[in-house]
Order: sequence, then structure tokens, then C-alpha cells
Amino acid sequence: MMELIKKHIHMNRRRGSVAAQITLDDDFNVPDSMDDVEQLILDSGEIQLESVKNLGERVAVQGKLNFRILYRRSDGQLMTLAGSIPFEEQINVPELEETDYVQVTWELDDLHVSLINSRKLNVKALVTLSVQAETISDVAAAADVNGDGGLETLKREITAAAIAVRRKDTYRVREVISLSANKPDIDHLLWQDIRLRGVNTKPLDGKVHIDGELMVFAVYSGEDGQMPVQCIEEAIPFSGEVELAESVEGMIPFIQVRLMHKELEVSPDADGEMRELEVDAVMELDMRLYEEEQVELLSDLYALDREIILDTGEACFDTIAARNMVKTRLQEKVNLNGGQRILQICHSDGDVKIDEVQKKEDGLHIYGVLEVQLLYLTADDASPVGAASEVLPIHIMVEVHGLKENSIYQMAPGLEQLSAVMLGGDAVELKATVTVDVLVLQPVCQPVILEVREEPVDSEKLKQMPGIVGYVVQPGDSLWKLARTFHTSVEKIMETNHLSDSQIYPGDRLILVKTVEERKGA
Repeated sequence: MMELIKKHIHMNRRRGSVAAQITLDDDFNVPDSMDDVEQLILDSGEIQLESVKNLGERVAVQGKLNFRILYRRSDGQLMTLAGSIPFEEQINVPELEETDYVQVTWELDDLHVSLINSRKLNVKALVTLSVQAETISDVAAAADVNGDGGLETLKREITAAAIAVRRKDTYRVREVISLSANKPDIDHLLWQDIRLRGVNTKPLDGKVHIDGELMVFAVYSGEDGQMPVQCIEEAIPFSGEVELAESVEGMIPFIQVRLMHKELEVSPDADGEMRELEVDAVMELDMRLYEEEQVELLSDLYALDREIILDTGEACFDTIAARNMVKTRLQEKVNLNGGQRILQICHSDGDVKIDEVQKKEDGLHIYGVLEVQLLYLTADDASPVGAASEVLPIHIMVEVHGLKENSIYQMAPGLEQLSAVMLGGDAVELKATVTVDVLVLQPVCQPVILEVREEPVDSEKLKQMPGIVGYVVQPGDSLWKLARTFHTSVEKIMETNHLSDSQIYPGDRLILVKTVEERKGA
């Protein structure tokens, strides 16, 4: 009794990808404890996802927009107003099943804060929620066969990129920043920002290594009235490991890292003076680790003592077409045109936004923008802090040989470096290094044997076949093909024709002798 030995490969299949755009709009009153708004200086916002539920064919998302506004009072002093707008959204995802893995990402397309009056603000935001649904499919294909002998088998090797690990975890960084001696004590924080820069990850045995920098920026009002507004900017390097038992060094990673929590608090130093900033940042690692396997599959099967009936089908595997971290450098001179004399650029940050990805013969062409925000100090005592924004176009090409329409790409853009240098007057030179981490998978469908059954040999048909044949090799012939056609084996053909290997060429002359074997036990 024959039995197929099957190889099972875990493949990550994209179920679907859906994007939904939502508008958030709300009015906010300035708290009674805060002064009237004279001028809006700077605003920022980010989405905090609180709940993502797979309901089957739809995904329920709960979260809120957290915003922060820096404004100027009538006396020129600065104050910060913070708030949030909650939201609930259900996004339809056709063919989604409750067991599917669901990932939701967000993009803050636009944030607009307007002044209704000195005590009331309007906040509007345009947010895109992107849902990607995936399922783990188990591809089974015949790799070998168990039987009672007399079987001729043909095998082949394929390379498959199987998903070995699909996991989320967190990594926490806690540090303390101490003020330099020339800085006054902190009265209260006016503005803060924590960003990731230059993050690298690497699978190791039983863990994943992560390193990078936290870029911490803060604006505060000092206790010294002569130095009312101060800027602090510091890079905090981090390096560590996340435990992951299934991880093996050499696996191919695609790991997306984002800040899911960030906090900056003022604390006293050893002398009781407010001269320290406590940094608390929690990163979420969305980890996919792939393992390339050389898989041996059963291509064909027959016997000389009985008829073998094959049921065939098709199985699709992923191969890795490209795995690159691509960098591009941007450089541009801009004029701020604020009408104010700029003393110092105290902070710059940027967001990479991808607008379009085109598949072309030479690879992936990625188009987007780098949105740069600048914060600067001015010579105007009535308005000591100013802000400006600039947009730099991005075009990145990722070389992918053999890119096809059905190729699947995963991409994570990032900002490795950004600087803003004053050139004189209101001219500023912006320099940036934008990164795109890309993994391209190419589905490849292969014929596979699904089931086999056996029947008695057709003796009449066998008798009608010639016992010996002189044969001239034709284009496309192989020893396997000839052995199967003329009821013999590859080994017999090689023995009869004194061949040292199985390679044959058109025009070669061969003697093919029919081999008749009786079923053992028949």
C-alpha cells in the first residue's frame, strides 16, 4: 500500500487590504486656568489606537486623536493646550474571517487648528486607517512516497520562503536627561517630542536584537526671567534584545517598529532642583521572520509491475525576490519668509509619507514626500518662538529582478537623519536621509502530486509494446521521460547504453529495452 509523505509549509497569505478615511472635528474651550490665545504657534497630533477587533468581514477600531497646541499670550509668553478627540470606526473587509490576523495602521493626512475666538479653538483632522488582513495557510505537497518497492520516483528541489514567526512584542527605554550647567531650572514644559531614528533589528538565536536612537526635544520656560524660553535636544542611544524563542540567527526579518507610548516628565535632581527630564518610551515590534527552505518535492512516479494513477494539482509558494534597506539623501534650500529675524533653529523633525508605489520592469518606484517641521527662536520679544513647515519630494527606486504584477511587497519608510542649518537671513538648508525597508515576495505556483492509487498492469497493452527499440533523442527528451514511455528505468537505460551520467542531447542514439517485472506477492 502506497502512502504519500507530505511536506507542510506555513505561508502568510494576504487576505485583503482596505483603507478608510475619517474626518475628526471638534471645538475646544480654553480652560479657565489658562490665559487667552493671542496667536497659534505650533500644533501636532498623533493617533492612539486603543482597540482593534476582528468581527469577521469587518474590523472595529477604537482610538483617539491626541493633539497639542503651542500658543502665545498677549504678553508674549507661551502656553500649551492639549486635548483629544475620540473615534469609533467599523471598516468593511470582504472575505475577512475571525481567525485572520489583522493589522491597522494610521496616517494623519491633515491637522488644522483654527482660532474661533481667544477662548475657543476648532480642531479638524483627516485620518486614513489602513487595514491589512492576513491568514496563515498550510501548503501541503508530496515530498516522497512509502511503498512496497518497485517504484520509480522523480524529485525536484524548490526554494520556499516560509513564515516562521508572526509576533508582536514591546521594548521599553527609560532614561534621565540632566540639564547642562548653562541652562536655568525648568518652570514648566511648553513643548515636547520624542521620535525614533536609525532603528535596526536583527534575529538571533532565541531573541531579536534592536538598537537605534530616541530623539528627545523639549521647549520649556525657565525660572530665570532673563531666559524665559529654553530648548533641549538630545539623542538617547538604546540597544537590547526582545526574547523570541522561535527566532534563529539567519532568518530573514521584516520588523516594523513604532512608538506606542512616549512620556517626558520634569523631576528634581539630587539637590531638589527641577533640572531633570525623565524619558519613558515603549516601542511596539511587529515581527515577521521568514525562513528560506530547500524543499524536495515528488515530481513524478510510476512502477514497472503495476499502473500508478496520479492525482495532481497546484500549490503556490513564496520566494524572496528582494530584501533591501534603501536610502536616499535629500538636500534643499528654503526661505522661511516669516518676517522675523531668526536667532536659532532649535528643532527640526519630519514625517515620511508614501503617496504611490509603481511596479516597473527594473523594480519598485516609490513616490512620496518628507514633511519637515521647523521650530525656531526669534528676536521678537512679543513672539519669541516661530514655526514653519516645508515639503520635500521623494523618489526611491528599489531594484527587483523579475518583478511581476503579482509580486507582494512589504514596506516600512523611516527617517534616519535630518538637519536644518541657517545660511543667513531667512535661508535654511535642509538635509535628510530617508530610508525604506522593503521585502518583496514572489508567489510561484508549482504542479504537485496530491494523491496516488494503484491498479493492476494492463498486460495486453504491455505485450503490444516492442521489446527493444533503437531511438534517436529528440529536443525536450530526458532519460526519465524515455524510461516512463518505454516501460523501463533510468538505471536500465544507463546500464544498457554505458552512460556515465543522465545527461542526453538531441541526436544521441539509444537502445531502449522494455523491462517486465512481476508484482511481488502477486
